[in-house]
Amino acid sequence: MITNVNRTARAPGTPAALAAVTALAALTLSACVTTSSTPLHMANQREAAADNTQLGIQYMNRGDLNLAKMKLDRALDEDPSNANVHSARAMLFERMNQLAKADDEFRTALRLAPHDPDVINNYAVYLCQNGRTDEGVKRFLEAAHNALYRTPQAAYTNAGVCLRAAKRDDEARANFDAAVQLRPNYAEAAFQLATLDFDHGQLAAARTRIDGYIGTYDATPDLLLLGVRVARAQGDAVAAKRYARRLQLDYPGSDQARALAALDQNRG
Repeated sequence: MITNVNRTARAPGTPAALAAVTALAALTLSACVTTSSTPLHMANQREAAADNTQLGIQYMNRGDLNLAKMKLDRALDEDPSNANVHSARAMLFERMNQLAKADDEFRTALRLAPHDPDVINNYAVYLCQNGRTDEGVKRFLEAAHNALYRTPQAAYTNAGVCLRAAKRDDEARANFDAAVQLRPNYAEAAFQLATLDFDHGQLAAARTRIDGYIGTYDATPDLLLLGVRVARAQGDAVAAKRYARRLQLDYPGSDQARALAALDQNRG
């Protein structure tokens, strides 16, 4: 991963939730290796392109799209056959609302690296965020089934989030379950499953899932905030206070702690 995308309090099951797992952070830059068959100037060009691509992504994360484009244009000149360069440019064009160019860049990246799971995953995020659910889910599952992909549980979870946004909750649940089966301590999948239970009024199931996770693994701010909401819906004020106190003590500066304060204010 190049960088971690900041987690924000968000309504689960929306395209925005995809950013929590992938988005710009999904881009992986491979280090250039100079071999006897690679001329030095070509190796230098590739290294420069990798550097400029990383800088371009950093500028995108900061919201400076002009500087990001300048760096990514330079990277393209330096190494036009680099799939990561085209994938980064695709995300830039999406941010600029130039979707036709974004799609073209993603397709170029896939043509250059058809089996690269990171490129596939990035394209899947783009497809889902633009309402192309079936195409996006197909790409996520392609990444999940790729033996080279290091985090298939993330791809399954993203597929589930994409399906939830399309109100296809049964299919979403199957993908979240697949993620948990692969990695039981994957917090995002556990959170999505508990949220799905909560949204369908299955309060006991949601509570069991939350308590089962935080009783075995490290609690996350998302799960603790959801625990507050579930316990309050059950009328269990003691448990709600317990979740809230843990959230405030363990994650005092988190977006979820601020969301809890706003929730309490609205209740008052």
